[in-house]
Amino acid sequence: MSDIILHHYPLSPFAEKVRIGLGLKQAAWKSVEIPRIMPKPDLMPLTGGYRKTPVMQIGADIYCDTQLIMLELERRLPSPAFLPKGREGEARALTMWADRLIFGPAVGVVMSQVADKFGEDFKKDRSEFSGRSFDTARLKAALPIVVDQTYALLSLAEQMLGDGRKYLLGAEPCLADCALFNPVWFINQHLGATAKPLDRLPKLMAWFERMKAVGNGRRTDIKAAEALDIAKAATPAPVAVDAGDPTGMIAGQKLSVTPDDTGRVPVTGTLVGLTADRISLARHDERVGDVVVHFPRAGFLVTPA
Repeated sequence: MSDIILHHYPLSPFAEKVRIGLGLKQAAWKSVEIPRIMPKPDLMPLTGGYRKTPVMQIGADIYCDTQLIMLELERRLPSPAFLPKGREGEARALTMWADRLIFGPAVGVVMSQVADKFGEDFKKDRSEFSGRSFDTARLKAALPIVVDQTYALLSLAEQMLGDGRKYLLGAEPCLADCALFNPVWFINQHLGATAKPLDRLPKLMAWFERMKAVGNGRRTDIKAAEALDIAKAATPAPVAVDAGDPTGMIAGQKLSVTPDDTGRVPVTGTLVGLTADRISLARHDERVGDVVVHFPRAGFLVTPA
């Protein structure tokens, strides 16, 4: 297998979800640090415009969104498992719960208290990224609301851990633990373990310390130019389109794929892969040659190009 390359930056919460997953897998991986705001000139040749963090590269295959990144890591590195046998659907459903419901208010808890620290370039970038103005006064005013929502949601995890289990689904950590680690890590990283609402969740914070001890695997830093050269020298792995897919999409169609929440920049290419959980577009860039960019289907909009 070609090396795992993660394009990320240190304070990215979703990158931490993948980094802790690489720790659980005890995996060796290469790290390319990217800017936290646009432009990202060394990432765009790989993704075709997708700007969110992180992105995983394996040769000339480019994986976008942590939903799919984690599933691909599971496919390539099946042990130790992210998905407990017989409870795969449960682990994935809890992951979507953490990603889609908890992440937003948890980020709000942080941003409402650190918004004054950011410069105008960051504010402009995040306004474009989210589709709404980065309004410092509005963020500060929302603090009671986002603390309330984050507490309500994290209390469910506190209840799950209340029977003495070490992790969300039992004795071993799984995909859902990686997803929940992400927002808790983000609050802790910026505000500390005594920040509200973490101060009211002792079982969750004990779980957090167990997860943190896992580490991030075996990391080697490389330059972006090296990652681009790796992509150019590689050939994408073969994929196929499910001919019975209910959408009727067929191989060879020109399509655009766009996130449905933030960073809504379409990526255009030729459909070469389609399964129940992913869509894959072939595209060409002069810097990297032929690549295939893979997206999860849930949370992404597919339209004719």
